[in-house]
Amino acid sequence: MSSEPDQPDAEKRDELARSAAAGKQEPADDAAVSGAEQAEAAATIIDAGDQFAAAADSTAKPKTARADDADSWTADSDPDESSNIVDAGAQFAAAAERGSSAREDNARENETTATPQARKTAATTDTAVANTNSAEEPDFADSAIDDTDDANATGGDTFTRPRAHESATAPVETIVHVLRHGEVHNPNGILYGRLPGFSLSVTGRSQAGAVARSLAEHDLALVIASPLLRAQETAEPIASSHDLTVRIDENLIEAGNTFEGLRVSVGDGALRKPRHWWKLRDPFTPSWGEPYLQIAHRMLAAVNKARVEASGREAVLVSHQLPVWTLRRFLQGQRLWHDPRNRQCALASLTSLVYQGDTLVDIVYSEPAGSSDPAVHGA
Repeated sequence: MSSEPDQPDAEKRDELARSAAAGKQEPADDAAVSGAEQAEAAATIIDAGDQFAAAADSTAKPKTARADDADSWTADSDPDESSNIVDAGAQFAAAAERGSSAREDNARENETTATPQARKTAATTDTAVANTNSAEEPDFADSAIDDTDDANATGGDTFTRPRAHESATAPVETIVHVLRHGEVHNPNGILYGRLPGFSLSVTGRSQAGAVARSLAEHDLALVIASPLLRAQETAEPIASSHDLTVRIDENLIEAGNTFEGLRVSVGDGALRKPRHWWKLRDPFTPSWGEPYLQIAHRMLAAVNKARVEASGREAVLVSHQLPVWTLRRFLQGQRLWHDPRNRQCALASLTSLVYQGDTLVDIVYSEPAGSSDPAVHGA
């Protein structure tokens, strides 16, 4: 910043600036303005940017200085210097405004001379950016407003539209009733297992009729039975009341047993003979018959097949005590080996498996024909 003693005063500088703006030429012999004063005024105008920068730097100094430096800085300031700063600021602002106007003129010229293809490309780019922003930030508030408007239009509660990952309908309910056959005519009290020719007793037929009546109002789509006679006879009145035909599934058959055809009651029969004791060595698999896990798997295969075919309705599968009880323990996550005297599977009892879609949601046990002793053989 200039500190010469012969610097022109503010009035003379203003007069020079007005003359320059009007395009006037000062006379060479003007006594009021000497050649030295003109040179000094020009230097002042040219150096306006530097003065403004220096002034701004000096003004910023007290902001970072300590509190005790602020007073000394203010006392040392020069009034003439402050005046120069104001003039320099005005000149700097005018230059900036001229630059801004020039940039706007250039932009308008570019827009005018741009080809239609270039303008189309720019518009396409802006649209793509806008669409991307919309996809990244969905307007959930608008969705909520739309839902509320729908509710108000119908006079009901607020309706929330299901999201894309949500199912529009609830899974259908399917029930598979696993039925133990009725009482068998077995005068000799043997373990008949898979032996042919064992049919229902009079009591057993009555039990089958009681089950049929209890299911009369149910929406049955299928009635499927074990290939053994007693199971088919139990299924027949149920199928007849629904105009269905009894179908056969080998997976519903009785469990295999090495004591088949023998009496196995406690205190008499085969268990009193030492040659049969070896068969009892492993009660967990078991060693005397079909493995529990194999029974559970084949029974579950029959249930799943019927569930799919009867989707949304009900099905009846007629089987035998040990397969039905093993299936239930398997589905409930219990160990499969057990005490036969504690089975909850009476003659002509129903173990109903309730599914929602593919998911088992409940197991319901019922005895439409009354209770019976699970330990009694020949049933």
